[in-house]
Amino acid sequence: MDPQPAEQSSAGPRSGNYSRKRRAGRKFLARPARPGPRPALTGWVRRPFVADAALATALFAATTAAIRHSLPDRPWLMVFQVALVLPLVWRRRAPLAVFGVIAAAALAQWFTGVRILPADLALLVALYCVAAHSDRRRLLLAGAVLETGIVMSSVRWTLHERIAGSLVSLTALGTAAAVIGMNMRTRRAYLASLEDRAVRLERERDQQSRLAVAGERARIAREMHDIVTHNLSVMVALADGAVFAQQRSPERATTAMQQISGTGRQALTDMRRFLGVLRDDEPDALRHPMPGLPQLESLAGQVRAAGLPTRLELDGDPGLVPAAAQLTVYRLVQEALTNTLKHTPPGTSAQVRVACSADAVSLVVTDDGRAADTTAAPGSGHGLAGMRERTAAFGGSLDAGPRPGGGWRVAARLGLGVTAAEEGAA
Repeated sequence: MDPQPAEQSSAGPRSGNYSRKRRAGRKFLARPARPGPRPALTGWVRRPFVADAALATALFAATTAAIRHSLPDRPWLMVFQVALVLPLVWRRRAPLAVFGVIAAAALAQWFTGVRILPADLALLVALYCVAAHSDRRRLLLAGAVLETGIVMSSVRWTLHERIAGSLVSLTALGTAAAVIGMNMRTRRAYLASLEDRAVRLERERDQQSRLAVAGERARIAREMHDIVTHNLSVMVALADGAVFAQQRSPERATTAMQQISGTGRQALTDMRRFLGVLRDDEPDALRHPMPGLPQLESLAGQVRAAGLPTRLELDGDPGLVPAAAQLTVYRLVQEALTNTLKHTPPGTSAQVRVACSADAVSLVVTDDGRAADTTAAPGSGHGLAGMRERTAAFGGSLDAGPRPGGGWRVAARLGLGVTAAEEGAA
């Protein structure tokens, strides 16, 4: 590898180099891990024909050098040299056909009375290629052909007392070549399975990341919907009341405007709470904890000031309910009261009942508004879907619909044992 240029190695401060390394690391991790050859050998692997031609050339040169003293007297031995070694150039493209051509050349060598040549090693290489690149049935066929040639050559060229030793030694060489080829095929299949598994794991990880991002976006959308919709609805109702009372009762208009200002500040506080959850560096996160059951009274006071008389009943010990479940109950009540405030006529009243226990928390929000306007029924928009998602996160159930005697009813029950997310993880 060429050394790094001086202007590249010295350019930029340490922090810049560190950032580039981190970006390079992330880019490396983003790619699926694919086991493969080293970069120096990549060219040879991508061009197997060149590598096979180089192997055949090296084997031809080595075996020809071993018989160079016999070539002046028997130059026709070069024909067998070429016939035995040259087919190895195509050993990976057609391993069984290459083995057949080399076996035919060896058979011609046997018929012409030429004893074993160094180039006969090509038979072992060809058998290895059949074992490494073909199925077991073709390997058995090639092994049977090679063993037949071993028996023929041993009987013809070996003394009687050494035939057994020749058979055993040559058979051991052929078996070793076949076993090595089978091991290479198994290793190649194992590496391919590892690569496929790595790709599948990478794909699953990306899918899980996308699902996590989608879930987080839905959670953020629900929180923003609850915070913005509720406070804006209260502020709009208070503003309408202030305009109506401006001429007849300036004091009530002033009170309404003060309540609008307080509701706006409350909305900013809720936004700071939410930002404190999303951002670790938000300074107001510790000073503004997420709302829970104790804040239901102030929530009821807001909607009362906006013109919706609301009665709150809280049974049980709120300390038994975890903070996450308290936030969910608060958001459910907030959404239900906001829908009642938006979709019911003046003079409607609401009632909120919350019951706490060690294993569950339930809530019921009802109003006595007229149910004639079904197109503007509370919970007819995206709010009801968000309420169902919040309840399902705790393995609970939500029931929302019109009351038989008029009005609207929202009932939910949250389990405090195992949440739905924990059940899915288990």
